[in-house]
Amino acid sequence: MANMRFAVGLRRLIPFLGYHHVLMILIAAGIILLSLLLAGCSSTSPGIPNIFLISLYYQNYPPSFNPAQVDPGVTTAIANIVGQAQLEVRVGYFGICINPDGGAFLCSNNASSLASQVSVDQDPLNLIWVASTFKDSIVFPYLIIVAIVLAFICFILLATFPGWHEETDERGSERDVKPFPSRPVSQIALALIFVASVFVLVSVLWQHTASVAASTIAQDLGNGSVKSGVGTTAMILGWFGFALFIIVTIGLLVMILSISLLARLTDD
Repeated sequence: MANMRFAVGLRRLIPFLGYHHVLMILIAAGIILLSLLLAGCSSTSPGIPNIFLISLYYQNYPPSFNPAQVDPGVTTAIANIVGQAQLEVRVGYFGICINPDGGAFLCSNNASSLASQVSVDQDPLNLIWVASTFKDSIVFPYLIIVAIVLAFICFILLATFPGWHEETDERGSERDVKPFPSRPVSQIALALIFVASVFVLVSVLWQHTASVAASTIAQDLGNGSVKSGVGTTAMILGWFGFALFIIVTIGLLVMILSISLLARLTDD
């Protein structure tokens, strides 16, 4: 019975869902994804430590040798220094998470407080300090923050678009009518979401390039003792957020052009 009521209610609601409502849903989804990306490694909440830009961790593995290495034997010295350390460090936009011994993660935005909770034997190569340097000197989250703000303003503007409502015609019968949205408001919304998309694109490209470069350099320096990786979840969140904003941008552009064309045809 409850399922039947839900189906009936949904069937009544669908005809009143406007084109702009779909765009609003896509914007909301994009904002949520980008917010999760920014929240990565900021707390120990479930799943948050798994959203990271780059991870550094101690692991013994056969070192790689290359003719360009002046002193290939340094890998043995590094391995002796590392010993049995197994600490892992993950870096997010506003926080760092560490796992000293394979147990639970400890997360904070203050690298000094995290460093005070581990011993020298757990982090002999100062990976926490390296991660903090990466976060403070290379990571730049503010373009994504601005993009989220612009997308939210666009969301509010779309909420002002007129929806379906009933009007009584000359014969006294009721009919559903949906006026065209304001053209200036539509153009402002398009400009906002377009700029937000560009900002997200720049941030995600920056994030991806910087993470891959830092990961490669860190692993080469700790050849045989330090491994690194790029956060797949963070990359997915960033690119999916960008894709949703682009879809909204194209959708708004198509809507504006369609209304303009329809207005010309009506005038003719």
